[in-house]
Amino acid sequence: MGLFNNLKPIIQEKIPVDMLLQSPVKLTKINGDVVGERYISDKNIYRPQLALAGYVELFTYQRVQIFGNTEMFYLKSLSPKARKKSLETISQFPIPCIIFTNNNHPDDEMIEILTKSNIPLFITEYDTTKAFTLLSEFLDDQFAPQLVVHGSFVDIYGVGILFVGRSGIGKSEIALDLVERGHRLVADDVVMLTKKKENIIMGTGTSLVQHFMEIRGLGIIDVRAMFGIRSIRYQKRLEIIVELEDWDDRANYTRTGLDERPTLVLDVPLSTVKLPIFPGKNITVIAEVIAINYLLRTYGYDASQIFAEKLNEKIRSKTGMKKTFEEKRIIPYFQDLE
Repeated sequence: MGLFNNLKPIIQEKIPVDMLLQSPVKLTKINGDVVGERYISDKNIYRPQLALAGYVELFTYQRVQIFGNTEMFYLKSLSPKARKKSLETISQFPIPCIIFTNNNHPDDEMIEILTKSNIPLFITEYDTTKAFTLLSEFLDDQFAPQLVVHGSFVDIYGVGILFVGRSGIGKSEIALDLVERGHRLVADDVVMLTKKKENIIMGTGTSLVQHFMEIRGLGIIDVRAMFGIRSIRYQKRLEIIVELEDWDDRANYTRTGLDERPTLVLDVPLSTVKLPIFPGKNITVIAEVIAINYLLRTYGYDASQIFAEKLNEKIRSKTGMKKTFEEKRIIPYFQDLE
């Protein structure tokens, strides 16, 4: 389905180096006197072992450089002259920054040479493997494609459901009703979706809207202040899209659930339910059933498939020209009158 085909993904081309200070790697900058701002344009990380040895033909200098124990012990093993030459060789490239792991503090000469080339230097207490993992996840998140959509995003029984549809169809009212029933609001009106890894879409709100909600005829309400901290979430994985639309007598709506067509969101297929609405229809309860049914399917129980199999088995059991079957009660007899 092409529900979001007209929306253009947002992709970061570069981020300031100092944004790394917000990462979980717990970095400390040791040369704050560098001139000008450096930017990171590649989410991958590099260890410049061959470059320090003098081979720079394949040096991917545009990446964040990690100096672990191997790099530091190698530099210490060199003579002062050779060490200076090694550092000057890599510092001629516009490296975004260098991170020293394992609390390895560079000496004054190393700081002076690298700072002269305006290369920001950071230190972390984490070992190289952990720092590599945490930093990779942070940069992957920063450079991940994002999509801004109009809808209401709610956590229902642990299932992230996004309600979309035309303006004024009642998305916010449905979300509010769900929150009142004990479910959790992630975002309303403006939902920011981010692709994580290859097949995960995470959703959150914006710093401006946060958990405020506009209810037509009432105005702006603060869901957190009104219903408490348990009524909100800051992030949630998106698992189901519920497309709300006005009831159309001429349209064909699925009645078995066997012909579901997913929606591609940032090239990730997501389960989609097209839900026609009309006055008096209890969308809130249906939304809860959608979430529970998704959980059942996740754990291997598909009611639509099981019903179809039972129906086909009943038809196959008939012989001759008779193609129909007689409907029977679910119990052989009534045990009492309650």
